[in-house]
Amino acid sequence: MSARFGSRLPLSRSTVDRDGAGRGVPLAERLADPAARVLLLHGERALLGPDGGLALLAAPDAPAGMPLYLGHDGEHPYLAVVVDDEVVAGLDGEWESLRRIGDRLPDRDAGLFTEALALANWHAVHGFSPRSGAASEVTLGGWVRVDPTTGAELFPRTDPAIIVAVLDADDRLLLGSNASWEANRFSLLAGFVEPGESLEAAVIREVGEEAGLEVVDPEYLGSQPWPFPASLMLGFIAHVAPGADPAGRPDGEEILELRWFTREELAAARDEIGLPGRSSIARAIIEHWYGGPVGGADR
Repeated sequence: MSARFGSRLPLSRSTVDRDGAGRGVPLAERLADPAARVLLLHGERALLGPDGGLALLAAPDAPAGMPLYLGHDGEHPYLAVVVDDEVVAGLDGEWESLRRIGDRLPDRDAGLFTEALALANWHAVHGFSPRSGAASEVTLGGWVRVDPTTGAELFPRTDPAIIVAVLDADDRLLLGSNASWEANRFSLLAGFVEPGESLEAAVIREVGEEAGLEVVDPEYLGSQPWPFPASLMLGFIAHVAPGADPAGRPDGEEILELRWFTREELAAARDEIGLPGRSSIARAIIEHWYGGPVGGADR
C-alpha cells in the first residue's frame, strides 16, 4: 500500500500498541489503574468529549459494563467498556457512530474506536461455543472466549471482502447502486471472499456476477477495517478486458443500476447522487481515481 493512498484511509490509523503480551493482566486490575483510560461503547456509538474526540474516562470512574483491553501508548492503558441502555440514559454527552465521524477523529481515537467496535461486535454474536453450545467465558482481556466444557479457545474473526474500482479504456469509473440503498446512491462493487479463493479471483468473480463484466489485472491498493460487523475491506483497481463489451449488466438482485463516469461527469452529478461516506475505503478509492476530494452529498 502506498503512503499516499494509505493517508486516505481514516479507519486504518492508530497510535496505540495493541499489547498482545499484556492481555493476560486481569481486567479488574486494569480498571483499578488510575492511569488507565476508558471509552464507552453502546451499539455502534461511542461517547464523545467536548472537543469532538472520544470521551476517555479515568478507569476507576467508568460505569459498569463489559470491559475490553485495547492496548497502551506508553502513558495510558486503554480499555473499552460496553454499556447498556440504562447507563447511556444516565450520562450526559453526545453519542456518535464510527461511520459518521471516523474521518474526523484524531489518529489515536480512530484506532481505538475501530478496534473496540470490532471486538465488541464479535462478543455480541459469539457468546456460545460452536463446538458444544455451552456459554463461553471471556479471558485474555476480551480477546479470547473459552468453551468451558472442552477448553477450546475461540478467537475474534475477520471476514475479508474485496472492493474494486473498475475502469474502462477511457479511464471512466464504474459505480453501482445497491438494492438495499436509497435511490441515487452509488458506490464501488464489492463482495466477500469465498473459501479457497484468492483476492484477485474474488475481484474477477464479483464484478462478473454483479455487473456482467470481464475484468483483468486486479491491482491491490490497500486495506481498511470495517467493523460493521467484522469486515476487512481490501481495495483494488481492475480494468475491463480488452475487446470486452463495457456496457455491463446489473444482476438485478444486489445491483440495480450501473453507471460509468468520467471525472467531469461525476463532479456534475454530485447534486443528484450520493457517494459513500468519508470514513469508507470506497470513498478513498473513488477520490484516489478522481485525484482529490469529491464534494457534494454523502450517504
